[in-house]
Amino acid sequence: MNTPVNTPVTMLVCATCTPDSVFIDVARDGMGEVNVMPVDCMSGCIHAQTVAFRSPGKVAYLFGNITAADLPMLFIFARHYNASDDGTFADARVLGDLRTKAIARIPG
Repeated sequence: MNTPVNTPVTMLVCATCTPDSVFIDVARDGMGEVNVMPVDCMSGCIHAQTVAFRSPGKVAYLFGNITAADLPMLFIFARHYNASDDGTFADARVLGDLRTKAIARIPG
């Protein structure tokens, strides 16, 4: 069963990587309608700061070594991800520089 396009996108932000919540606040301000949610450790400690994107019925993505400078590209990724039927992309170039920061793609 395919999930409709434009399902809610959540960006999970490791709160263990950012105990002072500054990155989370900046992400919330910069991510538009993406739901930015802090979560406990995502076990990506060697790649701190880690963030993940999830949407019902779609592949999830985990990125590491993220900084506030990556927020514009994360927003672009979120738009493409939201528009995708299943969260996958025929061409990885849609990830831009995030390609080098991708840790995992997890089946939906």
